[in-house]
Amino acid sequence: MVWKLYAVLAVAAGLTAYLTGLGPGWSVLIALTVPLVPRFLIGVFSGAATSSPREDPAMSAMSGTEFEDYVARIARSCGVPVIMTSLTGDWGVDLIVGHRPHRLAVQCKRLSRPVGAAAVQEVVAGAPMQDCTRTMVVTNHEFTPAARTLAERHGCELVAGADLPRLRSIIRRLTAQ
Repeated sequence: MVWKLYAVLAVAAGLTAYLTGLGPGWSVLIALTVPLVPRFLIGVFSGAATSSPREDPAMSAMSGTEFEDYVARIARSCGVPVIMTSLTGDWGVDLIVGHRPHRLAVQCKRLSRPVGAAAVQEVVAGAPMQDCTRTMVVTNHEFTPAARTLAERHGCELVAGADLPRLRSIIRRLTAQ
């Protein structure tokens, strides 16, 4: 039924274009493209209404410790042990994920601005203190260019808000023996 409506719309648009003085080529082109316009507009508006992981209302309502719990639940769903460090004296490591010798030190940052190099410095420095060989910083936002440069230099994995849907696969890759 819908395709019939699109066909009638295409014929009417092509015929109107021809009757207003456009050539046959332009009339055919208009007839072929006019049915795509409603679908395009529907896609534009539905895409604009869809929130990104960074704009997720549930994510923005979380506190920092709730965000740590969220990341820990994802890590546990990978089938690896997760140790949540204490709030103080954790050497900049919030979670310890996996088995020795491939343990992963994770720093979780739920912020309303991009995460800077300090988070990378903390987890890279704290990983050996927690007997971890790999490092990761997870945030609901983005990372500054300085944080990206420092992480690349030290082999620290960065997981930004847009990458959160892939967090399970990243954890599996980093904790594989």
